[in-house]
Amino acid sequence: MLAIRDTVLFPRQQAPLFVGRERSLRAIEEALAGERTLLVVAQRDPEVEEVAPSDLYLFGTEANIVRALKMPDGSTSVLVQGQRRLRVLEYFPGDNHTRARVVPLSEHEEKNVQTEALRRATLALFEKCVKLSRTIPDEAYVAAINIDELGWLADFIAGTLDLPVTTRQQVLESLDPEQRLQAVNVLVAKELDVLELEGKIQSQVQKEVDKSQREHYLREQVKAIQKELGESDPYMREVSELRDKIAASGMPEDVATKAEEEINRLALIPQASPEVGIIRTYLDWLTGLPWQKASEDNLDIAEAARVLEANHYGLPKVKERILEYLAVRKLAKDKMRSPILCFVGPPGVGKTSLGRSIAHALGRKFVRISLGGIRDEAEIRGHRRTYIGALPGRVVQTMRNAGTVNPVFMMDEIDKVGADFRGDPSAALLEVLDPEQNHSFSDHYLEVPYNLSRVMFITTANVLDTVVPALRDRMEVIELPGYIEEEKLAIARQFLVPKQVSEHGLKPNAVRFNDEALQQIIRDYTMEAGVRNLEREIGTVIRKLAKAVAEGQRLHRVVTPRLASRYLGPARFTKTAAEEKDEVGVATGVYWTPMGGDLATVEATLMEGKGSLILTGQLGDVMKESASAALSFVRSRSGSLGIEGPFYENTDIHIHLPAGAIPKDGPSAGITMATALISALTKRPVKRDVAMTGEITLRGRVLPVGGIREKVLAAHRAGIKTFVLPKKNQKDLVELPANVRQEVNFVFVERMEEVLTTAMGG
Repeated sequence: MLAIRDTVLFPRQQAPLFVGRERSLRAIEEALAGERTLLVVAQRDPEVEEVAPSDLYLFGTEANIVRALKMPDGSTSVLVQGQRRLRVLEYFPGDNHTRARVVPLSEHEEKNVQTEALRRATLALFEKCVKLSRTIPDEAYVAAINIDELGWLADFIAGTLDLPVTTRQQVLESLDPEQRLQAVNVLVAKELDVLELEGKIQSQVQKEVDKSQREHYLREQVKAIQKELGESDPYMREVSELRDKIAASGMPEDVATKAEEEINRLALIPQASPEVGIIRTYLDWLTGLPWQKASEDNLDIAEAARVLEANHYGLPKVKERILEYLAVRKLAKDKMRSPILCFVGPPGVGKTSLGRSIAHALGRKFVRISLGGIRDEAEIRGHRRTYIGALPGRVVQTMRNAGTVNPVFMMDEIDKVGADFRGDPSAALLEVLDPEQNHSFSDHYLEVPYNLSRVMFITTANVLDTVVPALRDRMEVIELPGYIEEEKLAIARQFLVPKQVSEHGLKPNAVRFNDEALQQIIRDYTMEAGVRNLEREIGTVIRKLAKAVAEGQRLHRVVTPRLASRYLGPARFTKTAAEEKDEVGVATGVYWTPMGGDLATVEATLMEGKGSLILTGQLGDVMKESASAALSFVRSRSGSLGIEGPFYENTDIHIHLPAGAIPKDGPSAGITMATALISALTKRPVKRDVAMTGEITLRGRVLPVGGIREKVLAAHRAGIKTFVLPKKNQKDLVELPANVRQEVNFVFVERMEEVLTTAMGG
């Protein structure tokens, strides 16, 4: 037995076999020493080296060895002649080679009109295959028409066609000649379909190639003629260079067609015509845009996380969103659309620099435009080419500067886009920032679709109120809250101080700020949500230290609170502290600002009068309504609260919030004003170490409010031990640092009675 790979030997077929395996070589030697016959069987898996009986088919071909030649590499080339089909009953693996007990299979065929028709139909199909195929020689058809036996004809055609081993083996195992030829007829028909389709494709390709070759040949002839005549035309040379740029740019077919039309116009227009400059500029823009070039994404999620952590402190939600995008991108490849992110937060929290870090983490180009103050729609979409000096819009211009089709594209200050008689830029941005539309963005200047779907757009805004609802709906909004004191301290320590030391010409680690000095600068010299002013104040201190070094004085290596005060002067801001003692008619509330939270003392006092309510402290309409609701609640519950007599008939009530120059609004001081009012009416003091926030209703229910994180941290800094807040705000405590959650006693309330129990002891 001789096992062969990647082919099947048919009866009456002569085929060369290259034998290299040790057992196969020994089988050849044994056969040559005897009757020169072999059982040739195909392997089921061609990759198997050590063949077992289970790896072989049970049908093979008896073959005579016509010629055997030893090759220089140690293998043997054997020319074999197939004789007849054999079915294997059993294999006997030996030490040197394998023998098999086999049964010869005889064939019996009847010739009639049907078999003759089948034979002719098969030959007709085979003739077409021979004509279309580049691998089958013409002599194969001549040999086929001279075969009278159906089985032999089927074997011959199956051995000639390029068929898989499994298909050839099925033909070999088919014992009925007519059925075998019928199966081969189907195979020939399939092969003919493939060859016809292949020929059609090749014909189309050849036609395009011939056309381009002809054009190239004619252009080269024109160049040679001009050169021979000494009339080399720079203008035509430029036209030729533009054609080469279009071919190399990789632009889509419809865009290339448009560009080709413009080049043809350029070639026909006289060089002195003013149209020449317009067309040339247009073609420069078309060829200068990136159409196919893309930067490869860095899909190493751990490395991207490290880059984000190294460049930015905190901001866990933003970092998690970017890593999620990378993970999905890694799994979904190019199927995923790039997200449209919108970073919303107060100035100085790092929105723009975060976009740059994202581009660094992704390994992409970073480009940005500022939309602040834009009022003309043409800034986004460009001008029509009918205008003198027309140019594409900022989006296309920035894409050309990026040089790739997938940069990180930041649009700053999207909330400061205006609108006037020249159109609304926000409306033009609807197409840019919509994943369903931006795959074919239309610029008025280009007048061809440009694909922006692979761009990762990031927009920034301070507030979302001024962004049109349709544009807001297209973006995934991620809020960046202001930094708390602990975060500012960490940012200053890790980023701001080393950066300022380096920028002011001092050696690394030459100056160090201790934590007390940084806390003093944060509390007494800055009032902001971000860290810009903090960096400025740190820079002021380091600048004075650098001046001392330049003058030859001794350098203070550690900046202490005393040294910081000396350089920065008196404190500019003061934080409200908790009351020094329990007082009647005074309750401690908290309020939220973009710069963080702070305490707000609510004072209530009673005077003889006619029952009027006086509100001072520059309160907004909503806060005034909260005061009225608190008063109505107290009046409706005066009996159960222990308030004697109809106080509202002969008593004026004055509620005041100090820091009267600062506007205040919102419903979150409702329970604070009610507590101060009840304390004044019952003459019972409110605990000084209790702060509270929550909206009050006429029924005495306490409703949830916002800004819990900033409010609690402000209370903790001021020494508040107990914080009363609505029960539905309990979920917001997750965002608080662990030490604050441990040091502050949180009381969750649903009704005003629970607030009074905590604030006044029952």
